[in-house]
Amino acid sequence: MSTTRTIDFGGVPVGPEHQPFVIAEMSGNHNGELERAKDIVRAMAETGVHALKLQTYTADTITLDVDLPAFRLPAEHELWGGARLYDLYNEAHTPWEWHEPLFELANSLGMLAFSSPFDPTAIEFLEKLNVPAYKVASNEIGDLPLIRAMAATGKPIIISTGSATLTDIDAAVRAARSTGNEQIVVLSCTASYPAPPEQSNLRGIPVLRDALGVQVGLSDHTMGIGASIAAVALGATVIEKHVTLSRADGGVDSAFSLEPDEMKALVEATRVAQLALGEPVIGPKQAEQNVLRFRRSLYVTRDVKAGEKVGPDNVRSVRPAGGLPPDAFSTVEGRPFRTDAPAGSPLTWDLL
Repeated sequence: MSTTRTIDFGGVPVGPEHQPFVIAEMSGNHNGELERAKDIVRAMAETGVHALKLQTYTADTITLDVDLPAFRLPAEHELWGGARLYDLYNEAHTPWEWHEPLFELANSLGMLAFSSPFDPTAIEFLEKLNVPAYKVASNEIGDLPLIRAMAATGKPIIISTGSATLTDIDAAVRAARSTGNEQIVVLSCTASYPAPPEQSNLRGIPVLRDALGVQVGLSDHTMGIGASIAAVALGATVIEKHVTLSRADGGVDSAFSLEPDEMKALVEATRVAQLALGEPVIGPKQAEQNVLRFRRSLYVTRDVKAGEKVGPDNVRSVRPAGGLPPDAFSTVEGRPFRTDAPAGSPLTWDLL
């Protein structure tokens, strides 16, 4: 188990020493239109994201076509209040026949493409498309047989953890590892849509990393990009965000999805955040070498003759470096110059 071990996602290295792996989740924001889905793929290719992600299910593979209270969302739900699960999933699902053309388009534009399968038939389907990785959705974290089936493919597996306890997450990671697969990334996640930033608890990212011995990232449902940047500063190696062409177009997830220009900003900002982490070293950096020349030191401020005594009228602290440190003034004050010294001479011991 190593949190620093690089994982190969379809030829893209993922790990602490690499730029954050950014995933664009289309979800149901295609609004049932294949051409819109393709437009989203094209737009994401321009942002610099590494991967496009879909969700592979039908209403029948994820729930039951019944109208009982347990199969409806609460009336007070911010986005989908009172919706029947079957109807919501029927609206949001991505037709399976779209996967291949969308994956091919993403690949042709330089992105990886993979998906979250929600049952064994989806894994079989995605294997035929040779996806480079799998993602476990938050609500599937308790389906350990499904996790084992994904991990058994030998491909990297990303596990989202919205609403899960550490016991749930540990069980899921153990299930994946039981297949011999160590290519595991756990995503911190708040399964609220949108998620309140104050409930993101990003300080848990290093806790998950150290407790489980895996790479950790963020499935970010907050508005904007601030939480994603903060996550990278705390060690996240993978960032996932829902995306759309325009929130104004509507769609099941549009309210908390990023538009292309925002996604581009996220990619750039998380890359800077990762670079800025640097090393746990205190001291002058390579880029500061020229700056060191201009630190303050003691200089002779006017022409002096041998025998004159050091005082505020002929020596003071100025830029650049080269003379004695400023704090040495109290030590040298009153001492005589042993030689003449022109104005602009750095005050050094050999002058005294």
